Amino acid sequence: MSSIFTKIIRGEIPAKVVKRQDDMIAFHDVNPQAPVHVLVVPVQEVAAVRDCAGPEGQALLGRLMQFAAQVATELGLDADGYRLVTNTGRYGGQSVFHLHVHIMGGRPMGWPPG
Repeated sequence: MSSIFTKIIRGEIPAKVVKRQDDMIAFHDVNPQAPVHVLVVPVQEVAAVRDCAGPEGQALLGRLMQFAAQVATELGLDADGYRLVTNTGRYGGQSVFHLHVHIMGGRPMGWPPG
């Protein structure tokens, strides 16, 4: 069964896309938790960070983070800063089991989260 993110990637479900390249897509979260809340998702179906073992997984995570940083820059978040979050597993708050990074910005972020 395909995740909602896979359906967005395929164009089966509409999304407000911020940026797309061959192996990554960034789109606005439908339930934003900050003034700017964008999800960065690899096209490749990988459930979570823990599934990114070996050189291929490491390369995917590197590209994912680099793409997230590019998107944050293009959204104008560099000056004040932003938060990158990835959730893994039920206790980590993961609700869609397709690897993704949340870019959140536009307001001060508290610590500790959750």
